[in-house]
Parts: sequence; structure tokens; C-alpha cells
Amino acid sequence: MKKAILATKVGMTQIFNDDGVLTPVTVLQAGPCVVTQVKTVENDGYAAVQVGFGEKRAKLVSKPLQGHFKKAGVDNKRYLKEFKFENAQEYSLAQEIKADIFAAGDKIDATAISKGKGFQGAIKRHNQHRGPMAHGSKFHRHAGSNGACSDPSKVFKGKKMPGHMGCKKITIQNLEVVRVDADKNLILVKGSVPGPKKSLVTIKETVKVGK
Repeated sequence: MKKAILATKVGMTQIFNDDGVLTPVTVLQAGPCVVTQVKTVENDGYAAVQVGFGEKRAKLVSKPLQGHFKKAGVDNKRYLKEFKFENAQEYSLAQEIKADIFAAGDKIDATAISKGKGFQGAIKRHNQHRGPMAHGSKFHRHAGSNGACSDPSKVFKGKKMPGHMGCKKITIQNLEVVRVDADKNLILVKGSVPGPKKSLVTIKETVKVGK
């Protein structure tokens, strides 16, 4: 991996290209991130770059973390993330990583925590079909049969049933960067990106390029 950055989701909008074609895009406030630690094979057993993103008041930061940020010469950060860059040794403490590391046409993978939807039934959670809505049906939005009788006398693991929906780590691969605003640190990505507004999104160069 050569390029990665942390961002927050601003929302969705639409833009027109030079040919007048409309494209729905997700606006991401990408960085600026600062390098808070550079890990080496000699000291840590592997090479990586730890970056910080977002501001945080000092009273909300633990003393060990305050010392960590002070040693790096940066302000207190809300988020910390490690990236195993191929050229990790070329980074230095307090170095900034901005949105301009990506360009229009790049393919990326976006990772975030999806929207939480609370406790949901099997129809919404697993796209199951409902029963007849007639008055005598007695079966409308029920999940149906859950298991067998005395043999095996249990419900197997993985059975699609009602439960907590959303709030999971989701990665969408091969998203296309449509536009990059280096001055405002904005990245416009074609299509949707997981997570609600203001959520943390990890952007990496894609690991597998689509055909």
C-alpha cells in the first residue's frame, strides 16, 4: 500500500462533467492527517506509519496519549490509525498527509461503520418475504419456521432471524475518485460510502482493480 488517508463523511451531492453527464458523489473531508509515529522493523518488528486526524481538547486526552503527541510535536488528535506503507521509512514525525495524494481517476477502498438501524425483523434485516395480508392469514411479517422438532432440537447457528441491524464495519471496494479539491482537502467519490454523516472513513488505494 502506498496511499491512504483518514476522512469524515460530509454528505452526498451531484456534479456534471464536461460532457454534461450527471454523477452522484460522496463528499469526504480528507485530512489533513499528521504523522504521530513511524514504526520500524528494528524497533517494532514491522514497518508502519501511525497518523492522527481530528482535533480533541486536552482534558479529554489521557496523559500517556498527551505525552505521545508531545513527543511527536503535534496537537492532540481524536483518531489514530496505522498504515503499512511500502515507503514507511520515508515519512517523518509531524509530516502532513493531505487529500492531494489522490487524484481524479484513482480507485480506492472506503471503510467505515455502517448506519445503526436498531432491532429489526427478518423482512427488513434479511429481505425475506411477508405472508398474505388477508385477515385470516395469521402470518404477515413473521420469520416463519425456526427449526425442526426433537431432532436436532435446536436452531442452527447462522439462521436468519430478527436482531440488531447495521453498525458494522463495511468496506466498499473499487470506488472511483471523481474530483479532488486540494485547497479544501475534499475528495469526491463516485457513488455511496458507508456510514452516516460526520463518521470516520478510511480511504486506501484499492487492493484489487476491477475489470
